[in-house]
Amino acid sequence: MSKKPKETATTEKFSWFKYVKPYWPYFVIGPLCMIVEVIGEVVMPRLLAYIIDYGVKHETADMPAWLGWLYRTLRTDSAFVVAIAVGMVLTALIMMVGGVGGAYFGAKASVNFAADLRADIYRKVQKFSFSNIDKFNTGSLVTRLTNDVTQMQNFVNTLLRMALRSPGMLIGALIMALSLNPKLSLVLAVAIPVLSVGIFFFIRVAFPRFRAVQERVDGLNANVQENITNARVVKSFVREDFESRRFAETNRELKLAGRRSMLTMICMSPLMTLCMNGATLAVLWFGGNMVLNGEMLVGDLTSFITYITQILSSLMMVTMLFMQASRAMASGQRIKAVMLEEIDIADNADAVHTVERGEIEFRGVTFRYYKNSEGRVLDDVSLKIPAGATVGVIGSTGSGKTTLVSLIPRLYDTDEGEVLVDGVNVRDYSLHALREGVGMVLQKNVLFSGTIEDNLRWGDGEADMDTIRAAARRAQADGFITSFKEGYASELGQGGTNVSGGQKQRLCIARALLKKPKILILDDSTSAVDTATEARIREAFREELKDATKIIIAQRITSVMEADMIVVLNEGRITGVGTHGELLRSNVEYREIYDSQMESTAEAQRVAEASVARPNGEVMA
Repeated sequence: MSKKPKETATTEKFSWFKYVKPYWPYFVIGPLCMIVEVIGEVVMPRLLAYIIDYGVKHETADMPAWLGWLYRTLRTDSAFVVAIAVGMVLTALIMMVGGVGGAYFGAKASVNFAADLRADIYRKVQKFSFSNIDKFNTGSLVTRLTNDVTQMQNFVNTLLRMALRSPGMLIGALIMALSLNPKLSLVLAVAIPVLSVGIFFFIRVAFPRFRAVQERVDGLNANVQENITNARVVKSFVREDFESRRFAETNRELKLAGRRSMLTMICMSPLMTLCMNGATLAVLWFGGNMVLNGEMLVGDLTSFITYITQILSSLMMVTMLFMQASRAMASGQRIKAVMLEEIDIADNADAVHTVERGEIEFRGVTFRYYKNSEGRVLDDVSLKIPAGATVGVIGSTGSGKTTLVSLIPRLYDTDEGEVLVDGVNVRDYSLHALREGVGMVLQKNVLFSGTIEDNLRWGDGEADMDTIRAAARRAQADGFITSFKEGYASELGQGGTNVSGGQKQRLCIARALLKKPKILILDDSTSAVDTATEARIREAFREELKDATKIIIAQRITSVMEADMIVVLNEGRITGVGTHGELLRSNVEYREIYDSQMESTAEAQRVAEASVARPNGEVMA
């Protein structure tokens, strides 16, 4: 058993600061603009108090010196009121500039933050091996790329608008309230602790509930995607009602999780409002008595009530920020789980960069999909395939045929043993070079949204139209393509839903022909075409890729009879290798497969012959 070559580390350190650094001016200017707005909000109640106490009530005894100078200069009460009112208007305009600036720069920072984060998650997922992808279902990855990133974006936007605004208003209003009347400020000594305890409680309850919501969104996305993708299967088995019930159950779970999380928010709001109203009533009661006793001016009481409201409102904003943070933390953990996932298939530092000939060798290969499971999908497989050979792989369902060929381009890595291409361990190739040299037509034919031409250009993005048409003709696809009104410019539905299974296969084969790889793997890729068409396609492979190594996985023996070498797999082990004639003579399993298929073919032939017209013209049923 060979040792696995040492590979470069694939886990990168993850830091949120990476997405802040490129946009740091926005992250700085936005909060500063909000501070400008806060200063205006703190100053406004004091200016209103000056109008009430000195412009309306004429309580000029304790007037500040600078305000007394202004009062004496203007000489009349109306002029004094107008001057203070103009000051309030200017303050409001400055507040507006600060508020708009804070919102603008906060939005720019959060949107750019989210865009870069989403791009990095997508790039990371693109690097995942099949083993990595198996750890996250498709619906979950979609949710993390969309909903979870959106939650982070909303949090960053809220943070930039509230992180300095709320504490700034809290501190500013508290200072102003204490300067107005320290005795009356004792009301806050009761209100603030009550609110703080409530905030702590709700945050502790909210976090697991928000995380549960995101997990339910995962389930809903997975359910919707599965049903839309497999809509034809659902309809053909008349399972619409069953799938509707399954969706309803998933939707109900999301509804309940969402309701539980919203219940936290709903319960929090009345508590905050109760504290605010209770504090305001206390201030009115004690402050009103002070006004009646001449200990406090009416304007000061009015502004004090405003400051109390600002203090408690800022605490509510802090609470909302923490609630948003709880939801963002749940999403952030899910995002980090993707970003910190160790990619188990990566390039070596001194990777080989080209596949030259296409010789393949398996040496004592063992593989499990689940590393702790006892059952082996492949068990001590050893096989050598010469460059340029045509090899057929045949065996019962679940014998490991697809798994075997998936190890060649490193879609998976072996548990034990090694796979060599041109005498070099596949782990020593760069993934790009290895997969560039290996073409695969998968068992499940995959096409993408876009035109037929766009899909074929996956094989060769620089190919001209003559080359594309030639590849399509060899794959027996040109005929049906040109029958479409738009020809090669015809749009394919998502996954190629508007073409038949056989047409899909031929398009995928044409795509592989355009790639001109050194190793071509056909995984049961002609199962949906008739034998005559399949024969023409095989002939095209011999002409177009005569120097390439061709591996054909098939269920029909007729698909591999002419191969240079046929490999028989059974329960993850190779039970026979040889030509068609050799295996018929020496391999029991191959002979059984051959006999069963030939018997079926003979029976079909007899039925066809029995259906011809009788001499009297009557046709037998």
